[in-house]
Amino acid sequence: MNLKTVIKKMFGRQPQFGFFGFYNSWADAVAVSSGWNADNVLSRVKASLLKIKNGQAVYERDSVLFDKPQYSWPLLAALQRVALEHGGELKVLDFGGSLGTTYFQNRSFLSGLKNLQWNIVEQKNYAATGRESFESSELHFFDDWKNAVKSANANVLIASSVIQYLEHPFEQMEKFINAGFEYIIFDRTSFISAADHKIAIQKVKPTIYNATFPIWFFNYEKFLGNFAGKYEVIGEFKAFVADHYEISGVPGGDRGIILKRI
Repeated sequence: MNLKTVIKKMFGRQPQFGFFGFYNSWADAVAVSSGWNADNVLSRVKASLLKIKNGQAVYERDSVLFDKPQYSWPLLAALQRVALEHGGELKVLDFGGSLGTTYFQNRSFLSGLKNLQWNIVEQKNYAATGRESFESSELHFFDDWKNAVKSANANVLIASSVIQYLEHPFEQMEKFINAGFEYIIFDRTSFISAADHKIAIQKVKPTIYNATFPIWFFNYEKFLGNFAGKYEVIGEFKAFVADHYEISGVPGGDRGIILKRI
């Protein structure tokens, strides 16, 4: 623990929101988490993205609206590269893509492509809402992983701010690999300067929504070890939000990784 953190603990006010830990298991973190009202979160995300869709707002993240767009330029550059390599065709499988946050964020820069197909695989309630209110000739929603992979025929998988919130992230990464995507892009993924992966809890500001839930923080080298011999890293970048912070005095940060199949 560094001196700054020690002084803050001794004399400063402790933060009420953010990341706290660590826990020996996912179950231990769940036991001290309040969870969230999934339907309430969904309704807030839907209301915000409808404003984006209808041109009443420009950008949404975690149901919060912003008056200026925020871009992950490395992600956008990677998508443009994939499209260029495929004659102007970009077929995305957006794992855990909510109701289209990343799609709406980047669509203006992808509008000139020959063919854009953006496919989101999500929980059943999100997928149903997406099909009802947001589906188009470009944007599609699935609630089943196998069906999504088969139907999308995607040349790139995006996992943005999602893999760290799964109880079994390494099993899902194995599914990513077995699906044979040419490119896999992780964005806004949580890493920590520790010798091994860690489990913490995240307390969300009530102004966003009331929620406390478990989260993984990955050791970077061990995370990439899951893809060794099958994918190579062709790009790395800091996330466009929350690129560094501390969890119980240990430095961490959100990063992005662009992987290409060997």
